[in-house]
Amino acid sequence: MQTKPFRIGTRGSPLALAQAYETRRRLMEAHSLPEEMFEIVILSTQGDRIQDRALAAIGGKGLFTAELEEQLADGRLDLAVHSSKDMPTLLPQSLYISAFLPREDVRDAFVGKVAAKLMEMPSGALVGTASLRRQALIRRLRPDLNVTIFRGQVDTRLRKLADGEADATLLALAGLNRLGKAHVATEILDPEHFLPAPAQGAICIESRVGDKRTDDLIAAINDPATWTTVGCERGFLATLDGSCRTPIAGLAKVEGDHIAFHGMILTPDGSRFHEIRAEGKASDATALGRRAGEEIRDKAGPGFFSDWS
Repeated sequence: MQTKPFRIGTRGSPLALAQAYETRRRLMEAHSLPEEMFEIVILSTQGDRIQDRALAAIGGKGLFTAELEEQLADGRLDLAVHSSKDMPTLLPQSLYISAFLPREDVRDAFVGKVAAKLMEMPSGALVGTASLRRQALIRRLRPDLNVTIFRGQVDTRLRKLADGEADATLLALAGLNRLGKAHVATEILDPEHFLPAPAQGAICIESRVGDKRTDDLIAAINDPATWTTVGCERGFLATLDGSCRTPIAGLAKVEGDHIAFHGMILTPDGSRFHEIRAEGKASDATALGRRAGEEIRDKAGPGFFSDWS
């Protein structure tokens, strides 16, 4: 009989806490356990502490996971809750992604002050975003707009927008939904034209390899459809060595045993890009994503990356 509370690690932002609370709620319901059987442990990561530089300049995605993974690996935490798009494709040897919660909306939300829609923004307007993918897609669609780096929590970015530091910004609709702030969006961008980040909208759980007690707990809340689609997208990302220095977009959709994938790579200025579409069996999702990555990499050629890396 388990009597010691499970320790759930999370970052301390309102969005990260909302994700940790959702995980706890699902575990409580799945196992008929009281809240006191789960302890939320809040940790500050380097990515949270450094807000004045782009992620690419300070080390990339691992900046949001390293502190959590250190305590997970040595047993101080039983599991860690992450935004899946923050997860590096290469994890510490003793850790793995053990579950995904049902995926939220994958789309990007546009929040405009001077115009409600991206394509209606006046020439020369300033859009704030820290995402290289969003910067590149904006520059591809609207090369006449200016882009500036916007980092920080959702409320921080919205405050910067209200204070006039930019004319518009973009945020993940999933995060706005989880925070009850979807009303701030002035346009929801069609993923066919504004492809999301791989794994956007998905919460993942990371745990220790071989920790059967935690594995048995988590297995009950894993969502198979999200496992499949995000597996495909992360396969694509891993093949391209995706990081916060690389504008990469990708979205997989599953229906029954069929999966369809749409991926894209761009130069940071959005002037050049390559797209790929692939379909196959859902059971082959990760391999399909990897093959799509290999194909688009071969199509682009080595110069596509070396010219701006």
